[in-house]
Amino acid sequence: MAQQLKRYQERLKPVVTRILLLGMFATGLIAQFVKPIGAALSGKVYLGGALLSLVGYMLYDQVKELSSSVKAPGRALVNSSELGSFVSEAFEARKVEISFLGYTGETLYNALYHRLENLFDNQGSTRRVSIRMLVPDFGLPMLVPSKVDANDRPEDNGALRRRIEQRCSEYDDMLSDLAARLTAAGRVVVHCEYRLYPGIPRDKICIFNRKRVLHGLYDLSARMHYMGNEYFDPKGYRTELNVWSQEGTAAAEAAVATWNKHFDDLWDLAPAPQWRRQTAA
Repeated sequence: MAQQLKRYQERLKPVVTRILLLGMFATGLIAQFVKPIGAALSGKVYLGGALLSLVGYMLYDQVKELSSSVKAPGRALVNSSELGSFVSEAFEARKVEISFLGYTGETLYNALYHRLENLFDNQGSTRRVSIRMLVPDFGLPMLVPSKVDANDRPEDNGALRRRIEQRCSEYDDMLSDLAARLTAAGRVVVHCEYRLYPGIPRDKICIFNRKRVLHGLYDLSARMHYMGNEYFDPKGYRTELNVWSQEGTAAAEAAVATWNKHFDDLWDLAPAPQWRRQTAA
């Protein structure tokens, strides 16, 4: 509601400005020829002021157009903790498409879960939601995440991988359950799917409605302590993300197109996770 009011106020400003400029022009012009009005205003340069107002009115559209074309650049770097604002903005569209490639997607999951829950009470303009999550194949040996050995080197640890895989499986279950219940309600169609890519979680990529891309690199040297042991464990919520938008420069638009194709290609090659194959069986 607040956003709608703000947009209405922005649309109203040009109209009010034009009315004021025309009013100044009309008042100055009348005061030049109608003596009582001129005397009441006690001015001696009515015609000049009126003409100046008219020039301002004529130039208003050109100035407005110029100012809108020279937009201040959007923020080029954001923190992963700010993903919620990008999710909310994406859900203003009728068709929502959010794609992720990274580690566990925990930060994005939290924002998505709460936003999907809100659709039960207020779906707004949203009619269709598609969520694609690409996470590492934790069934394979990995350098990161891993246990730090006696030589301060990464040592594959199956127990750690299974614990993180279980976390991703739970996120998948929660989002898929919400998607099924929202779709069953009949007002909005929601689809959520997880797939796997091989390798370490190096890149963090979030794509919103194929128009805005956030990309950053995980800190692969980050560590955590658990049950007396030390592990290499990237901290996704600390990752800073570069932002590209279709509303930006030609270079930014080209970057958005490249990231979309890159993700689509990876998605087409990626298999379903073991936990989904077990459910299907």
